[in-house]
Amino acid sequence: MSIKILLSLLAFSGLAGIALGYVLRLLIALGQRGSLELEVKQKMLEAKERANKLLAEAKERAEQVENERAAPLKEREERVSKFAERIAKREEFLDERERTLVAEAEDVKNRENEVANVKREADKVLAERRHELVRLARLSEEDAKKALMRDLEEHLEESILARLQKLEANGRKQLDEKARAILLSIIHRLGSSVNSEVMTLSVSIPSEEVKGKIIGKEGRNIKAFERATGVDVIIDDAPDKITLSSFDPIRRHIAKIALEQLITDGRIQPAKIEETVEKAKNDIAEMVKQKGEEAAYEVGIVGLDPRLTSLLGRLYFRTSYGQNVLQHSIEMAHLSGMLASELGANADVAKAGALLHDIGKAVDHEVEGTHVEIGRRILEKFGVDKAVIQAMQSHHEEYPYETPESIIVQVADALSAGRPGARRDTVERYLDRLGDLERIAMTFPGVEKVYAISAGREIRIFVNPGKVSDIAMHKMARDIAERVQGELKYPGEIKVNIIRENRVVEFAR
Repeated sequence: MSIKILLSLLAFSGLAGIALGYVLRLLIALGQRGSLELEVKQKMLEAKERANKLLAEAKERAEQVENERAAPLKEREERVSKFAERIAKREEFLDERERTLVAEAEDVKNRENEVANVKREADKVLAERRHELVRLARLSEEDAKKALMRDLEEHLEESILARLQKLEANGRKQLDEKARAILLSIIHRLGSSVNSEVMTLSVSIPSEEVKGKIIGKEGRNIKAFERATGVDVIIDDAPDKITLSSFDPIRRHIAKIALEQLITDGRIQPAKIEETVEKAKNDIAEMVKQKGEEAAYEVGIVGLDPRLTSLLGRLYFRTSYGQNVLQHSIEMAHLSGMLASELGANADVAKAGALLHDIGKAVDHEVEGTHVEIGRRILEKFGVDKAVIQAMQSHHEEYPYETPESIIVQVADALSAGRPGARRDTVERYLDRLGDLERIAMTFPGVEKVYAISAGREIRIFVNPGKVSDIAMHKMARDIAERVQGELKYPGEIKVNIIRENRVVEFAR
């Protein structure tokens, strides 16, 4: 009995504990739910406040941006409004100006009509008077003019002729004085010195030992040097120098450069001599190019073909009656430029024509024809302006004067060549004779080199051993001597010296 009661009490207490636990759990859950709802409501309030704040800031920013965008638009509208006002005022001014011009044009038209009416009335009156004069004089208008001119000529013929003669004489005198003043002024402005070319160059030698090396054993070195350069080497005239003599300036300068290099090097023997002479020829070629460029630069001419400039530089080694041709051309260019400026002609064309007027002399030993004709062909080949060719081609009156610049170049040539001491006629004739000697010998087949030496008393000829035999050498020497006797005039006698040598070259590799 007691056990059942105890079990019942335990069961009841368990049920009561479960119920109490359920009730406690429910109460706890209800309390947590209330706190969560309160927290959620608080967060919602905070979110709304934040949203309202952001919305207010966004509105304020939007208003600020709108004001910033509206400000330039407002300023632009004000500028457009002012511009429109100015345009309106200008249109009003133009309308007023147009009305004024229309009124003035109408006034001018009315005056033109009045003038035309007056002119018609005057022509009518003049025609009536002419008709009346013709009726009274019984002459036509043309006959009256002729009669009047005939009477004037008869009565005033002597006075008219005297007046014309006086005007002609005074005009010619004034022109002569003006031309003389221009020429004197230009000559004084140029004022360049005149240096006549000589036919010898000197090379200083440091000692007698070097002189002995230059001569070589039995004269071998000096003979090789003369054969390679084509100049006469004169040793005994002065103890401390060697004189190089040749009528060809290029040969003289090649020999001078080669000899100076040999003396500096100290190794003087035939093979070295030939090598040095070839190097000196290359140096002279570079010098020719440089001289041509310097001449063109000095007179202010640009755009010349480099090949034409090199030909111009060759004139540095040419003389005309003892006058250096390149210096003569430069002097002419300065004279022509000043003359052209004084006379109102093209100074650039005149200077270019003067500088290039003797360009044919650079190759006249190699090409047939006068140096003027050769020069024309050269300038045409290199595309030089036609006006420049016309200016240079008349300086020896071979072609007519086609432009004022051609007359200026001819006058400048006469001025440069005609000054006292500028040229020496006897020297030029002597050089021409030496050149003729070489040209005659070069016409024979098999001749490779020809040098006129010993002041023209000897002509040294080098022949190709493959084309000229030993027997043919004798006949060639006799034929050359006969041609020289028949074609040239010279004092004394000329030695014809023909040299034929075989040379074999091979390389060991």
